[in-house]
This record gives sequence, structure tokens and C-alpha cells, in this order.
Amino acid sequence: MKGVDARRGAYTHMLSLRNSSTVSGPLSQPGIADLAVIKKRLWDEPADSVVPLGDTGYRVRITDGPNAYMQYKDVFVRGIYRFRTDNPSPVIIDGGGNMGISVMGFKHDHPASRVTVFEPDIAIGAMLRENLVRNKLDRDVSLVPAGLAAEQGTVSFQADASAGGQITENGAANTSIEVVPLSRFITGPVDFVKLNIEGQELPVLQELEASGAIAHIQRIVLEYHGWAGGQQVLGYILNLLNRNGFRYLVHDFDNETCTTTKPPFRHRPKAHWFCLVYGERVSV
Repeated sequence: MKGVDARRGAYTHMLSLRNSSTVSGPLSQPGIADLAVIKKRLWDEPADSVVPLGDTGYRVRITDGPNAYMQYKDVFVRGIYRFRTDNPSPVIIDGGGNMGISVMGFKHDHPASRVTVFEPDIAIGAMLRENLVRNKLDRDVSLVPAGLAAEQGTVSFQADASAGGQITENGAANTSIEVVPLSRFITGPVDFVKLNIEGQELPVLQELEASGAIAHIQRIVLEYHGWAGGQQVLGYILNLLNRNGFRYLVHDFDNETCTTTKPPFRHRPKAHWFCLVYGERVSV
């Protein structure tokens, strides 16, 4: 009975959160059929075109159709970066802004938010800025044309003109980028940090811990990248969050974003996998 009561309590709590959300504006939730229509329309759009972003009312220049659809779905339909706060102008850090859809989500939910967004790819960064200006969402947004890492410097980068550009040391780089430590940009309380930085999550968190800047962060969502054959560091990330006062949740996306983690479970040596880690600082 205790298990049943716990599940019933969790379900009741989930409903209360849905009904009492303090974010601005309704969460866009098209039906399954509508989402399929939006997917077909966005998926087939050519790279560098300006298109309506689903049912948001925004128009965006896109890197490519599949990337636009996946980000629209995750940000505006699944709400992976939505958070509740009593602060009318929350401070938000967006690590890995890409073409700006995540920033648009933040500005949709929290119009008076103050956002610092990092995007190291110069061409995609220009697209990000254009999209924010076009939709009049650039107020109180600072764009930093750099990636995040443990130390400041210049590193090799494999750009892909979409959402998968990453720092690399294996000779596959086709350009170089500037990187900076995140602690330099944290001078006071931060309501929300988003990190989607293609495998640099652990060193960035370790630098935040070493500098003490992590103490200023209230909430964090990061995308963990389980590269095929790569080092497994999710445990280190969870332990770091735990010892710095965060309670965490782990979510493996939906079946469109990550199929590798869905049952029946089996090890696939050449398959990448991804998950979201949400951490919130709690008082004890």
C-alpha cells in the first residue's frame, strides 16, 4: 500500500504543479496529430530558410528542418527548460544557444528575464541574434560568442552547421573557437542554468565547484551526452550535484530524441544516448 500511496501522492503533486505554474503564458501543447503536421512542415524546410516555428507565432531562420523541429518539440511542447519562480525578472544562463529557440522559450515564459547565452559557432550565433531581433526578444539578452570549458583559451572545434558542433581532440576539427569558464559570468544569484554543450558538462561543473560559483545557482538542467565508446561520467555529475546541495532528477527524453534508452534494454556499442539531468537547490 505504501507504494500505491506514494505513486498516488506523486501524481497529485504533478497535477498541482501543472495547475499552479507561475511561468508566463500557456504551455503550447498541440495534439499528436497537430504535432505530426508541424513535424512534416518543419522537417522538410531547407537550411537557412525563415519559417514559422510551429504554433508559437515566432518566425525563425533555421540551421535545418530536423534541428528546428526537435528543438521546437523539446522546448515548447515537452517544456524541458520550463521552471517556476517568484522572481519576475529571473537571471538565466543558456550554455549552447544554437539558433535561439531555447532563449525564445525563456523569453516566452519569463518576458522580463535577463539571459546570458553562449554560442561558439559564429555563423549560428549570427542566426541566433537575428532570430531574437526579428521576434523582438532581444531585450536583456547578452550573447557571448564563445564556448564553455574549464579554462579560457582557444580549442579545436568540429562545426556541423546544425546542433552537434563540439570540442574535439581527435583530429576531426574543422575550425577553432574561444572558450571561457562559466564562473566569470556569475556575480550573484542565478535562477536557472541550461547546459547543452556536447560533452563539456562535467569539466564546466567542476570549474563551477572549484571556484565556488556553483553556490549561486538555484536550478540547472544539463544534457548529458553518452558518446559511444566514450568515458561514462554521468555518475560523477550526479555526485557533484549532490554534494553541492542539489536534488536531481534524470529523464531520457522521448522516443524521437533518444531511442537507445528505451526497452527492451541492450548494450549497443556504436549507439550514442542522451539524457536530461535537472538539479534544484533545496533548503535543509
